[in-house]
Amino acid sequence: MTNIMVGKNRIQYEQVGKGPDLVLLPTLLAEMSVYDKVIDELSHFRRVTRFNFPGFGSSSGPINQNLEDYAKLIHESMNVLNLPANTDLLGNGFGGFVAVTFSIYYGNTINKLILVDTGAGFPEAGMGALYNLAENAKNKGMDSIIEAALKRMFPDNFIDSNPIIVEERRMKLKEADPQLFANAALSLTGLDNRPKLKDIKNQCLIVVGLEDETTPPDLSYELHQGISKSELIELPGIGHCPQLQDPEAFLNAVLPFLQP
Repeated sequence: MTNIMVGKNRIQYEQVGKGPDLVLLPTLLAEMSVYDKVIDELSHFRRVTRFNFPGFGSSSGPINQNLEDYAKLIHESMNVLNLPANTDLLGNGFGGFVAVTFSIYYGNTINKLILVDTGAGFPEAGMGALYNLAENAKNKGMDSIIEAALKRMFPDNFIDSNPIIVEERRMKLKEADPQLFANAALSLTGLDNRPKLKDIKNQCLIVVGLEDETTPPDLSYELHQGISKSELIELPGIGHCPQLQDPEAFLNAVLPFLQP
């Protein structure tokens, strides 16, 4: 893992493989290691760069409470690394919200877009969970939100039958900076990219786990309706993080789309 300075932010990244560039952005409920089970396969034919957002891993520094600034930070990080304009961008969860915003403002600097269990904005009914996660993290620390976060990552039957993976996620999430975690969560409460989806001109793949309770399938269907050059793949029985829960299903969904 390596760090770069991007303005006032220190950004942790890892870059592996050779070939056309692919950037991976993680969910708020994890960090870059959420791609550990698929990065080797992806790096067989891609140069893969994965970033940590501020507050995760060794990434740090101030950032405003809005998705536009997170997208700008990723754009600037890619520029520091001299990633070319044919780079493909993949985001899961929070990383997907950032990727949508990125494509609206900087879509001409990337090629294909992959959105995994994400959306254009949270419905009013989903705001309460975001506020609760943020307030508990800020006031009580990360330990106070871990169990709720795990239930948002995985279906109950997966949690019960995969204690090692769940414990790894628990330990990783404990390491996050609670203030910056809260900042990211609250940035989602003011987001509504729905009117701007028509501005996305990138070829886009939308992947949705049908058991995702964090960003329910309706949010992915909304993306599919709003992004003109999009296709949709549904993953039955899968929750918010298919690359962890079922790496094979995840790769089967994204690899054909990533072919030239």
